[in-house]
Amino acid sequence: MRIATWNVNSITARLPRLLAWLESSGTDVLCLQEAKVAEEQFPSEQLRELGYESAVHATGRWNGVAVLSRVGIEDVVKGVPGDPGFDGSVEPRAISATCGPLRVWSVYVPNGREVDHPHYAYKLQWFEALKAAVAGDAAGSRPFAVMGDYNVAPTDDDVFDPAFFEGSTHVTPAERAALASLREAGLSDVVPRPLKYDQPFTYWDYRQLSFPKNRGMRIDLVYANAPFAKAVSDAYVDREERKGKGASDHAPVVVDLDV
Repeated sequence: MRIATWNVNSITARLPRLLAWLESSGTDVLCLQEAKVAEEQFPSEQLRELGYESAVHATGRWNGVAVLSRVGIEDVVKGVPGDPGFDGSVEPRAISATCGPLRVWSVYVPNGREVDHPHYAYKLQWFEALKAAVAGDAAGSRPFAVMGDYNVAPTDDDVFDPAFFEGSTHVTPAERAALASLREAGLSDVVPRPLKYDQPFTYWDYRQLSFPKNRGMRIDLVYANAPFAKAVSDAYVDREERKGKGASDHAPVVVDLDV
């Protein structure tokens, strides 16, 4: 079984590439982030023509998450119980579903913006709510994973130059402690292999020729419980999908499972 996570940075802008990638990659379950469309505008019919069902949580603004599956979708839950919300509203940042033999969450963790910004405090609070929400499945016997754009690089090895990010979000001790707290709940980091270079970066800024220079970060993560992690036969970053005109600034992370 092949599953993947991909921040498409607008499904409308990326739809031709997404459809082509689904046809060529053999993916059974895909977790999407930054759909940036309202649910009624989500391209469910085009995806259904390829054999995929869709579960979507989106409002048409900057967020929006989804799970696509060709092995069935059941028990869909939108949002995170206890979500602290930001600026008076709860944003569509998480959706979970059972797809065949496993359960997955697709998450788009708040960016944090700047360390002294209220969005940063919201980000840390959101992580706490996420941990509480996934603890039961993390400790369970069914293969389970929380997949998506975490907006945190787990270690200094997960950025092209730690000095470049000094004082910025995505690399602070508090954000990394939030990841460690998720691991304490029974999840482990499924680290993909890179298809080029030494580090499995998943994100490269559009600016400053970041992709050709490989000035990237690994912030798209697969956090899995023990049954899921034991079933992993391969994991890689599909860096090719970051190339060319009209690409997202994130690449898909693909995981193969023996389930």
